[in-house]
Amino acid sequence: MTAPSLASFNRIVVKIGSALLVDQVAGALKRAWLESLAADLARHAARGAEVIVVSSGAIALGRTVLGLPRGALRLEDSQAAAAVGQIALARAWSEVLGDHRLTAGQLLLTLGDTEERRRYLNARATLARLLALKAIPVVNENDTVATSEIRYGDNDRLAARVASMASADCLVLLSDIDGLYTAPPAQDPTATLIPIVERVNASVESIAGGAASEFSRGGMRTKVEAARIATGAGIHMMIASGKVDSPLSVVEQGGRCTWFLPSENPTQARKRWIAGVLAPRGAIFVDAGAATALNHGRSLLPAGVLRVEGEFARGDAVVVRAPDGEELARGLVAYDAADAERLVGKPTAAIEEILGFRGRSAIIHRDDLVLTGA
Repeated sequence: MTAPSLASFNRIVVKIGSALLVDQVAGALKRAWLESLAADLARHAARGAEVIVVSSGAIALGRTVLGLPRGALRLEDSQAAAAVGQIALARAWSEVLGDHRLTAGQLLLTLGDTEERRRYLNARATLARLLALKAIPVVNENDTVATSEIRYGDNDRLAARVASMASADCLVLLSDIDGLYTAPPAQDPTATLIPIVERVNASVESIAGGAASEFSRGGMRTKVEAARIATGAGIHMMIASGKVDSPLSVVEQGGRCTWFLPSENPTQARKRWIAGVLAPRGAIFVDAGAATALNHGRSLLPAGVLRVEGEFARGDAVVVRAPDGEELARGLVAYDAADAERLVGKPTAAIEEILGFRGRSAIIHRDDLVLTGA
């Protein structure tokens, strides 16, 4: 089986860990390495790809600035270090991307931002808008406010959630190891690299190690968990070494890596999830003109809505029905039921006047809608 090519993907998420970005002894940024990676990202942006970065490093940088000791930090010290380090990290990304005339935009997320529907949609809309404006979002976990109970704890799974949220088609995890091996290579000299994983199953998870294994503490287990999230959302995922300059270029020139393959593309996976997994919380009845527009791939605008049923909140799944009640589609609604009711039959231009704020132009955006009627 032939491995995919990075050049074939249109929306790429690249995750970088603290150990790659920050010199663990000096506590200083590895500026030359970061500049080489920025050149890689700029090259893909120049060919028209959209790029998102998930970057660790805030705590590692901040603890040096604050003079905090090496080793495990208390929660309040970690949060303080993150607050200081995040400024330095954002400045570094802004500078190295700016050298290529690229704009960086910072997003700090917590677990709830990717798990709670309303916050998920807000974060997703921000990502989409930044990409539309040709900026590169730089995402990190918001360690200044996240506690152990409400945090990811690793940026591998956060990166997978971000890739899913952004409907990316490729996720790259840059690591201190160049892929998934048949056994921990530091312990087993006969271990061999697995270049392609067609499906994340129990045997693949067992290779990554259990919770108590040295391999797991090295991070491979969270990477395989990230692969399960990503491939389940229709996203290709790659683990590659970040211990070299220009790591994406190295892979593209034949460097070693492991690819995890999805069974479907991101759009198919998202549509299947909307159509079959979510329990609808209400219904929106539309006129014949709106029904025709939906069948032609358009969004559902307020003007085409006849009436609203049910008690739903923004981000909930609803059924879209024809005037006779026949199901046409399902989607994630952009308004609470009360606000949607006030917009029934109204032109998009009147939304701000009616609601008192500038909301989404569509009741259900086409990216959040799947046709389900016969």
